[in-house]
Amino acid sequence: MTPPPASSPLPRVATYWCEALLVDGVAVAGVRLSAGIDGRLTDRADGVPVEPGDIRLGTVLPGLANAHSHAFHRALRGRTHDQGGDFWHWRESMYAMAQALTPERYLRLARAVFAEMLVSGYTAVGEFHYLHHQSGGAPYPQAHAMELALATAAREVGIRLVLLDTSYLAGGIHTPLRPEQRAFGDGSAAGWLARWARLRETLDADAAARLAEPALVSLGAALHSVRAVPTEAMREILAGLPADVPLHIHLSEQVQENADCLAAYGVTPTGLLDGLGALTPRLSVVHATHLSDDDVRLLGTNGVTVSMCPSTEADLGDGIGPARALADAGSPVALGSDQNAVIDPFLELRGLEMGERLASGCRGRFTPAELLQAAGTAGYAALGLGRARLVPGDPADLVEVDARSIRTVGARLDQLVLAATASDVRRVIVAGRIVADSGRLVGTAAAALALDGSPAALLGEVLDALDPFDALSSPDTGSFPAAPSPA
Repeated sequence: MTPPPASSPLPRVATYWCEALLVDGVAVAGVRLSAGIDGRLTDRADGVPVEPGDIRLGTVLPGLANAHSHAFHRALRGRTHDQGGDFWHWRESMYAMAQALTPERYLRLARAVFAEMLVSGYTAVGEFHYLHHQSGGAPYPQAHAMELALATAAREVGIRLVLLDTSYLAGGIHTPLRPEQRAFGDGSAAGWLARWARLRETLDADAAARLAEPALVSLGAALHSVRAVPTEAMREILAGLPADVPLHIHLSEQVQENADCLAAYGVTPTGLLDGLGALTPRLSVVHATHLSDDDVRLLGTNGVTVSMCPSTEADLGDGIGPARALADAGSPVALGSDQNAVIDPFLELRGLEMGERLASGCRGRFTPAELLQAAGTAGYAALGLGRARLVPGDPADLVEVDARSIRTVGARLDQLVLAATASDVRRVIVAGRIVADSGRLVGTAAAALALDGSPAALLGEVLDALDPFDALSSPDTGSFPAAPSPA
């Protein structure tokens, strides 16, 4: 977005004065930020004193992006860790949970998960979404019921959502969908493209009806993986998607995926995407754990973003990806929480660095500034949300961090991100409005639904009622309640 001219500023909703603002890893003292009604910054002044009317903040970071999430996986936290096995074993529990969800249940679960993300410091989330239909594959009576549940949940919480609507057409290379995967499919690339286009029209119409509110929900796209979308279907989707839409794909998360791709096509998953012309700066590949040197070169040369999810890759035993090599080759590195076994942007960025240390035996593989960029700017760019560097025209998204907590006291501000955790997040501002304060939701519809604005209350209520097996026999209404009015 082009910043408004100084002679005709947009009306302001708030002006924030930051004692210290960390941008590009450098702490700038006394920064005033003005937010317009469109949720973007209208003005920034550095090295200025606080003035009457300013909302005073302490140490502030630019908004943090969760570049890759599966919200419904959060329901498995603390329920699968005693099962042993690997990713493929864990996946069976995930399928059972997916079948247990209905639009109404998903609205409640996503609302709670997005609330946990928000108070933990995430101001934006890319939801890699493939729970499109009823368990047998039939559409819900209400069109886009599951997608609208996610959009409603995000608006109620006050977090930015990029809905990465995902094509999932096969159960493996040259393998049909399994019964438990039928809810994910659209029959063909044409079927997915048609549903995606209708969904975009629906979301655009919804946004047009909310002109008085900042736009929090946008639509992106995803191919699940080279094993779940046949080659010709990928080709058709790449040709049919608008060029400005961010596109994501799981890539080389598992050694088996690489082996199957090599056996079927004679190339790695990265090589397959390269042959399709998919490797462009609009693409984000997720995980990229098991890459050849040539894969790294191809991704970097083409400016493809790599969204790594250190907590998930560790929890599922996936392995440690070549993050430093990818960054050096030219790939921006972003971060996501994926299965949401952990929701903490600071632990993700620290996990990126610690994985590199474990693999290399050396410290300081990424500077604190690079880690902050991965957690914020690179994630925003991967989601199509713009620069997020807190200059006029950027999203007015901020995260205030306690620089004097038991974890952070004594830390240099430029190294704060290597000491803090989600527990140190204070006020969270999205689109110029305070939506969380010290672990509590404030000023939103979700805040009114939760006891004392507590995400834990929302999570406890829905998780206590949601069992992946008992819930399978519950009736599916195919719709969800209208959003309550904000408090």
